[in-house]
Amino acid sequence: MKKLFAFVFLLAILIACKKDAENKNMTDPKDGLKKISEAYASGISTKVELWSKNDLVTGYNRLFLLLQDSVSNQPVDKAVVKILPVMDMEMNGMKMSHSAPCVQPESDNAENTLFPFATVFTMPGNTQQSKWSLEVAVKRGGQSKAGTATLGLHVGSSSSERVKMLTTAESDKLVVACFFPVTPKIGINEVEMIVYRQQDKMNFLPTEDYLLSVTPEMPAMGHGSPNNVNPVYAKNGVYKGKVNFTMTGDWRINLELARDRQKINTFFDLSF
Repeated sequence: MKKLFAFVFLLAILIACKKDAENKNMTDPKDGLKKISEAYASGISTKVELWSKNDLVTGYNRLFLLLQDSVSNQPVDKAVVKILPVMDMEMNGMKMSHSAPCVQPESDNAENTLFPFATVFTMPGNTQQSKWSLEVAVKRGGQSKAGTATLGLHVGSSSSERVKMLTTAESDKLVVACFFPVTPKIGINEVEMIVYRQQDKMNFLPTEDYLLSVTPEMPAMGHGSPNNVNPVYAKNGVYKGKVNFTMTGDWRINLELARDRQKINTFFDLSF
């Protein structure tokens, strides 16, 4: 009996050690990210945290939400999440608000406890006269009631302009953003162009009906580059392509958007 007890005790220790080792080897999904803001969704006992790889700036920002039960502190892995960016402004004593393009979470199920989404901030907001916030509506799985959390944000200006507001010949108002998934380097680089059509101050719809072409050039050097791939539509207003940078320096990416025989041109500058 003593031998059996000793064996069971040793087995329990081995199992506990194995679980402890497995837990230590698990990667925290927030590794490499920084917490930007947090707030509580009233009435549903849920804490909402906003995480990002970098500080928020004008242009396209890939972001993550972490939902936690405010009683147990355990992650909430299933929820319907709707996000609305809001810019509150005050000019000459008059208050006004507008939104910005937002790519909503694609699933009601978290990816390793996080809900990925993206927002295109169209202007900086970091003062009392102009400030951004995220209104996050949450309806947890198995619950009938929804709650909303409002997260305050600090949005700075990108070092190079990464978003343009354009008006077409058909009077469509477009928000066009340029995003590099990886820091630009000499050679072929993946690039994403995000194109949203503004319906009104609070609503933006992703476009999928534009033909895009890119032409990189170095204005100061008087040359461009070969082997570029025009962005084609992927999903959620995102068009994916490739640009070739043959050397470091000051580059300009000329972008043409065509639709129904109408064309509109813009550009994005960058240095690396």
